[in-house]
Amino acid sequence: MNRTVVTGALFLVCHVAGAGEYVDRFERCRESVLAEHAGQIIKVEKKIEADQPIYEFDIRDPQGADWDIECRMRTGEIHEIEREVDTPNDPLFKDMTSISERRARIIALEAFPGHIVEVEYEVENSGEGPSVYEFDVVTENGEQMKVEIDAATGEIGEANPQIWQIGFE
Repeated sequence: MNRTVVTGALFLVCHVAGAGEYVDRFERCRESVLAEHAGQIIKVEKKIEADQPIYEFDIRDPQGADWDIECRMRTGEIHEIEREVDTPNDPLFKDMTSISERRARIIALEAFPGHIVEVEYEVENSGEGPSVYEFDVVTENGEQMKVEIDAATGEIGEANPQIWQIGFE
């Protein structure tokens, strides 16, 4: 999805919600993210981490690698960079994995009962590790949660509410 479509979609969401000032914050984050990793924006999410609003941009770089780059909405600072891979069998992911995706799913759903609507395989710290399974869980009460399970330990690394998502997976 190109930046015009993503920006336009965000503008409509903000305008309808009466929050047009967020467009400037979005643009500041978009610029910070693309300065970190040039490429095409394919998805943007807004979530809350430690009571802070975060934009997560999924970027496909010119070599075809996918990156999840988080930006603090209020400051425009890069918060976290993760390398996304297509499958849990990707050597970058698999080399740091001790538990199966099936086990990780059970852990996520025990903590947040509901159903999983999306899974991503990520390598934290700009691709240095650790590997994590990231599940989008729609809970029994209808809340959407992003739940990261450490692929080596099975521990929940993060669990954050997702506010919205625009783009393609």
